[in-house]
Amino acid sequence: MTISKQELQINEEIRDKEVLVIDADGKKLGVLSAKEAQQIAFEQDLDLVKIAPQATPPVCRIMDYGKYCFEQAKREKEARKNQKVVAIKEIRMFSTIDTHDFETKVNQAVKFLQGGDKLKVSVRFRKRAIAHPELGNELLDRFKEAVSAAGTVDKPAKMEGRSIVMFVSPKAAK
Repeated sequence: MTISKQELQINEEIRDKEVLVIDADGKKLGVLSAKEAQQIAFEQDLDLVKIAPQATPPVCRIMDYGKYCFEQAKREKEARKNQKVVAIKEIRMFSTIDTHDFETKVNQAVKFLQGGDKLKVSVRFRKRAIAHPELGNELLDRFKEAVSAAGTVDKPAKMEGRSIVMFVSPKAAK
């Protein structure tokens, strides 16, 4: 049972003369006056809820409105719990990085990718190193090969200011 997202009119808030009434079991009771429908709902110790105000005549349902709201909130909470937020982690290197430091960065990147995060890998150029961008491209190619088991390149290396940037996303789990 789905009901429109806007605020629902319940019990005395329903001002229509005639409404199509559906009982708690889902059976149509027919077109009744709003007063009669409210009376039937109160006799069953339930609420009269307008679920389709745009219909002619408007459709009302007899239900436990508090229970419905509780179940709706519970479903929304469960949906939020199952969402996975993908963070973008950044790995920064310089064009003159040493081999051991490079291996450490690769290991950290693999750990991020296995955790399901995306990576932004950037190679910064200091001072006159900007004159040799091919060193940064070679470094990113080595990095791409080193993490190829855990991730794939989303956006290839691109020069942005004094750095070269590349994006890597994790491989889909099999």
